[in-house]
Amino acid sequence: MTDNRRSRVTTEGVERSPNRALLRATGFMDDDFGKPIVGVANAHSSITPCNMGIGKLASRAETALRKAGAMPQTFGTITVSDGISMGTEGMRYSLVSREVIADSIETVVNAQSMDGLLAFGGCDKNMPGALIAMGRLDIPAIFVYGGTIRPGHHDGRDLTVVSAFEAVGEYLANRIDREELLAIERHACPGAGSCGGMFTANTMAALIETMGMSLPFSSTMAAEDAEKSENAEESAKVLLNAIQKQILPRQILTRQAFENAIAVTMAIGGTTNAVLHLLAIARSVGVPLSIDDFSEIRDRVPVLCDLKPWGRYVATDLHRAGGIPQVMKILLSNGLLHGDALSVTGRTIGEGLEHIPEDPPGDQDVIRPFRAPVLKRGHIAILRGNLAPDGSVAKVTASRPVAFTGPARVFDSEEDCMKAILARDIRPGDVVVIRYEGPVGGPGMREMLSPTAALVGEGLGESVALVTDGRFSGGTRGMVVGHVAPEAAVGGPIALVVDGDRVTVDPGRSSLRLDVPREELLRRKAAWRPRPSRPVRGVLAKYARLVSSASEGAVTE
Repeated sequence: MTDNRRSRVTTEGVERSPNRALLRATGFMDDDFGKPIVGVANAHSSITPCNMGIGKLASRAETALRKAGAMPQTFGTITVSDGISMGTEGMRYSLVSREVIADSIETVVNAQSMDGLLAFGGCDKNMPGALIAMGRLDIPAIFVYGGTIRPGHHDGRDLTVVSAFEAVGEYLANRIDREELLAIERHACPGAGSCGGMFTANTMAALIETMGMSLPFSSTMAAEDAEKSENAEESAKVLLNAIQKQILPRQILTRQAFENAIAVTMAIGGTTNAVLHLLAIARSVGVPLSIDDFSEIRDRVPVLCDLKPWGRYVATDLHRAGGIPQVMKILLSNGLLHGDALSVTGRTIGEGLEHIPEDPPGDQDVIRPFRAPVLKRGHIAILRGNLAPDGSVAKVTASRPVAFTGPARVFDSEEDCMKAILARDIRPGDVVVIRYEGPVGGPGMREMLSPTAALVGEGLGESVALVTDGRFSGGTRGMVVGHVAPEAAVGGPIALVVDGDRVTVDPGRSSLRLDVPREELLRRKAAWRPRPSRPVRGVLAKYARLVSSASEGAVTE
């Protein structure tokens, strides 16, 4: 085998002695300089339950790498907790952190000329951030998910963190008392792991598994189960094989892999954030992907899994029912998956699914058979129209989506909208419009979970629509449309809406319309002036200057 390692410190020559001298201080011995150097990007943090169990996984992988003949070099990456920052100014940093994670991993690995990368992640932006870095680096790499949280339990029902958000709305609507609100808060999150429904973290972990950049079954394992530690060790061994055989991310992350990921997104009822993140990852490897690809695949892929936020089950239930491999096998058997796509194991996706049955187990209803889906058509719709010329992303959970038309209630920030919701000032039939929350206008494109959860809690989840140039948590449910592009801050049509305008959300026709005459919109456009920028500095200011439209993945590259 040709030695394709790029670690300059492993080469012979007097000129490399200073490099090796420094590595000796970290534990290198004479025989170690001929071994591949593997970066272990450790996202451990006590900031969030999503990442607080990752440290021991990274340690297990580091030991396995060393035993297998590699020299692991561990470094830290950041994380922020989306759930803790939700509804605050801190949420502006959430999507920004995806770029920081990608940049930091790329920086360390390239600066140290590493031969391979094993990246760990737990909270939402860890996964796409790591994959973007892997795509840029194009050296042998594998991702290890920190694992999902077990569901909380209270009063005979499973809870997730979204239960706590929705309980706020229930309390304000006098549907529960304060003691019940506190009981839900106390029981919703029982330990380590990422939020338990098919929210953003679990969705992105599932898609990375689907695309072949992590091991089968790994995305639905519970963070605190022994098999998750075993998965970290096995991932280290698979990575060493990939280094030896030079199996590279750009050989894996092909157009076929992204089409597989979109299909699985639809089948599992995954987050709308998958649109942003898959577009960004595709850009990092030079694969052409657009929001219209989601529409095309949505038309032929049904929703097969009955998962929260709008279904009944959580990720650990999906794991017991057969996990992502079972979902993939159903799609493959029905011609909806590319079985010849490559995985980091060196095997094709189809080869990895050979021993998975074509039909899900009959003693469960988490995963439905293809003939009896939860929905006959995918749940993520791309809507266009005079309110979103460059597109928007809607989550559709009704089996027969119908048009929703109502008067606009316009708010120029999430906070202003929440004040109206808490004051019980939103009425059935309203179309709530939250603008100036896009990638540039936010800046940072905050998630609108607090407003949507409060509306659901108040009993308005099915009778009110919400449209925004911001985005949504994977835990959001209801008639919601996000990622409206162009955004308000750059003069998109959403900036021209006034209270009382009729807005139509029509998933059946993939349409988002402002029912205002064109001449009136032209008059408003001529009179529109940009809002003064928010007084931000540092990373938010840099992000606002560099970030692209949501329709392009909100990337800064």
